[in-house]
Amino acid sequence: MRLCKPVLAATLVSLASSWASPWASPCFAESSAAIPVNNPPAQQNALIDLLALMSGHCKTLKVAGRTFACKTVAYAHGDKGRVNFAVAVDDPGDENHVVSFSGENGKRADDNSYELPIDRMLLNSKDRPKVDGLPVPAEQASTGVCRQTGNFAAKKVNDVTCSATDSEGRSYELLFVSDGTPVSVRRIRQSSPSIQDPFK
Repeated sequence: MRLCKPVLAATLVSLASSWASPWASPCFAESSAAIPVNNPPAQQNALIDLLALMSGHCKTLKVAGRTFACKTVAYAHGDKGRVNFAVAVDDPGDENHVVSFSGENGKRADDNSYELPIDRMLLNSKDRPKVDGLPVPAEQASTGVCRQTGNFAAKKVNDVTCSATDSEGRSYELLFVSDGTPVSVRRIRQSSPSIQDPFK
């Protein structure tokens, strides 16, 4: 797991700077099966300002109906307010296979729960076009939600559950459970918070 965290972090930094990518070629859910995508309207470029790497395992990871294992999960917050729960897929045929549940306007119901509405899936593979040597994800319009229990300030996350359906009717699911290792939180740059927090 230690080796895949730097790869995921580098991919997330690349992903954040390429959200407005014009490319729309297919992404692979498995190394042999393409998922055709339709890109939502491009948005402004954003930079990651907060990255939290979580240690544990995926009890469930389904990408367009196919079941996978995962290597690690990360929370990435962009300076424009977009958030990704990014999953490094354990795919022996593709070390760049990353699937991200992406959305905006996350809310905290209390100090230990966070909910993020999902409006797109970001699908990355070795076959995607590259910018600065890293694949640029394809974007697929989607609806769904991610829920996280735990608290980054305390460096403790219990679990992350995500469920989304894309505009083509394909489903994506995640149930990630922490192994109890403290979350590695890295603030990359200062920005305004985007979480709607009733306790602040």
